[in-house]
Formats: sequence, C-alpha cells, structure tokens
Amino acid sequence: MNRVRKEQTAGQDDLYEQATTAYDAALGRLARAYEADPERRRDLLQEIHFALWRSFATFEGRCSLRTWVYRVAHNTATSYVVRQRRFYTATLLGLEDIAATADTNDQEQVTDHRLALDRLLALMHRLNAIDRQIMLMYLEDADAASIGDVTGLSAGHVRVQIHRIKRLLARWFHGGAS
Repeated sequence: MNRVRKEQTAGQDDLYEQATTAYDAALGRLARAYEADPERRRDLLQEIHFALWRSFATFEGRCSLRTWVYRVAHNTATSYVVRQRRFYTATLLGLEDIAATADTNDQEQVTDHRLALDRLLALMHRLNAIDRQIMLMYLEDADAASIGDVTGLSAGHVRVQIHRIKRLLARWFHGGAS
C-alpha cells in the first residue's frame, strides 16, 4: 500500500512540475487579475499551486493539461475571492511603485501605460466571476473550445460572451455608464 501511494505521489509531482513549467507565468497573471493586493495575491497564488498539486491525484487525462490547470486555477481563485471579500476595493498605485516598474527612459509613457493597465485590471475585477474567467483565458490565447471546456459553456456561447465583454470593458474604460 505504501509503495502504491509513493508511485501516485511521484506521478502527481511530475504532473505538477510539468504544469508549473508550462503555465507558471499564466498562473501569476491569473492571480493578479483576481487579487489586486500584493500580499493577498501571493496567498492566492500559493493556494492555486497547492490546489493544482492536490488535483493531480485525480487527473485522468480526459482533457488537456492546459484545460485542467486553468480549470483548477480559476475555480480556486474564484473560491478564494468569495472567501476574502464580496466587493472589490481599488488600491491606488504609489509613486514609488510606478518608479520601481520603469525599465525605460520615457517615464511618462511607462506611467501612462501602467495606469491604463491598472485601470483595465480594476475594470476586470468588476466583471462577474464567469465573465472574468472567460476574459482571462481569452487574454491567455485560449480558444473558445478550450474556454468552454473549463467553464462548461458551449464554444459558440463563449465567442458571444467574449464579444459582449470586450464591448462592455471598452465602454467602461472610455468612461461610459457602468
């Protein structure tokens, strides 16, 4: 019995390593999209990694590794956010933070770009959980069928939702009604 458990754990470790090698950056972006606060974001990312490792004990290969990783990560992030808070509270970006992120001599352009990204991220936080999940996967270049596998929606419905959400975000971004 102990030998079987060690083999299962080894397989679980191998799948986890394979997944984190391929999708670690995407998981970081996902955590940033779900959690604005840096400390809470680290906690969320840790929870995602733990849930992902734990999930590989039951992974049967019925879907792609990418689909599995996104499904587990999004479900974990959604649960985490629901547990942590009901409403998003925007945090202001400090001048020190802006200066620390500058990698170019054109500070004004970098600042404008950073503020636009932060604004878009804040708008993403206003979306309901399923719409946020769809857009995050879309931004990670997942196709409608893959997004549908993770969300349980049809590919056609996903395409319609992406179009609708993009219009909504654009309207919000440019100062339209909420």
